[in-house]
Amino acid sequence: MRIKLTSIMVDDQDRALKFYTEILGFQKKHEIPLGEFKWLTVVSPDGPDDLELVLEPNANPAGKAFQEAMFREGIPLAAFEVSDLEEEFARLKARGVAFSREPTGMGPVTVAVFSDTCGNLLQLYQPA
Repeated sequence: MRIKLTSIMVDDQDRALKFYTEILGFQKKHEIPLGEFKWLTVVSPDGPDDLELVLEPNANPAGKAFQEAMFREGIPLAAFEVSDLEEEFARLKARGVAFSREPTGMGPVTVAVFSDTCGNLLQLYQPA
């Protein structure tokens, strides 16, 4: 058993694709029209080729309520590891990314939290 796909709900798939590729630096792997929505995945240029992040439309009312509650509570829905958090923080800040938590030491990791502009908070972390 292995992890192949993981999803994050987004309120606008086109805006999400732009943010995750142009701002964060992921690469689009699949974009398959499925009626009103699409099967849309991105991959990390630095990670395994077979691990995909699905940019899932939040059309389900229960999913949308969950997403909104997590954002309101300040809880990130995904975390991405980086090798130099200060460098990544500066790069993303320069691209206009809104951080709700600047790099902060938390035991064995340093973390930062930002909005993906599509209804989610995301966490960057650097192991000590």
